[in-house]
Amino acid sequence: MDVKEKVSASKKLDASAARDLLADASKLIAAKGKKVTEFKKSELDSDDAVAAMLGPTGNLRAPTLRVGKTLLVGFDAETYEGVLG
Repeated sequence: MDVKEKVSASKKLDASAARDLLADASKLIAAKGKKVTEFKKSELDSDDAVAAMLGPTGNLRAPTLRVGKTLLVGFDAETYEGVLG
């Protein structure tokens, strides 16, 4: 895997940054605990999609990966295996 950009977790990214990431995406897969939610292109401009990307402090949850046009937020081993192979 070729990493194009790495952002330190100490850099706080808010809802505005989440919306910027969604602008170039065609799918969002957000994992919070055992719950995994998938948002399609038509749902990415919703407040629910942005909320799924943010933690309790209002900052972007980690890890966040962009794989092609898919955004992965949070960690779920099965999801990562399915997307990354």
